[in-house]
Amino acid sequence: MTREFPIAVPGMRIGLLGGSFDPPHAGHLQISEVALQRFRLDRVWWLVSPGNPLKTRGPAPLSDRLAACRELVQNPRIVVTDLEARLGTRMTADSIALLRQHYRGVRFVWLMGSDNLVQFDQWDRWRDIAQTVPIGVLARPGTRLAARQSRAATILRPWRLPEAGAGMLGDVPPPAWVQINLPMSPLSSTAIRRGDQSSGEPR
Repeated sequence: MTREFPIAVPGMRIGLLGGSFDPPHAGHLQISEVALQRFRLDRVWWLVSPGNPLKTRGPAPLSDRLAACRELVQNPRIVVTDLEARLGTRMTADSIALLRQHYRGVRFVWLMGSDNLVQFDQWDRWRDIAQTVPIGVLARPGTRLAARQSRAATILRPWRLPEAGAGMLGDVPPPAWVQINLPMSPLSSTAIRRGDQSSGEPR
């Protein structure tokens, strides 16, 4: 690995939070800090995506979004990365596969908001993702119940951990997932872009 890649050693538990971060906001920080605590992670890496295949509108330039993320993040355990651009990947399944090859022995946990679990079955090779890494789902406003009743959650229900077992997630062989509740932040990148910071979901 080159020095531009984050440092990680075997045995570390690292949460991966992917998204366009267009723009990054306090809601992203909140779910990252909760994930560090509740899932007993050593680090959370923000995978600032070159582009989201599920979105029709392209994001702001990657360099601008990276700079905004780094200005926002003060916690040294939250690491802003452009790993997907460096790896040349656009799909989560490909990014995870390459990261596991490069970081042998690191225990990766995929992090997502409950709004993403609602549409998880639309992701490319979503079943492969679930078979490859444990998944930590963080409740978002208005989607907690919908997430639990989603197609992906229904299919993966046999491997769901109780919320009380969230701290073991990084040590459980996949498939494994848990959905946790947390104080609700109404901020969303979509709402901020349109000038309404009172509602929405982080992306």
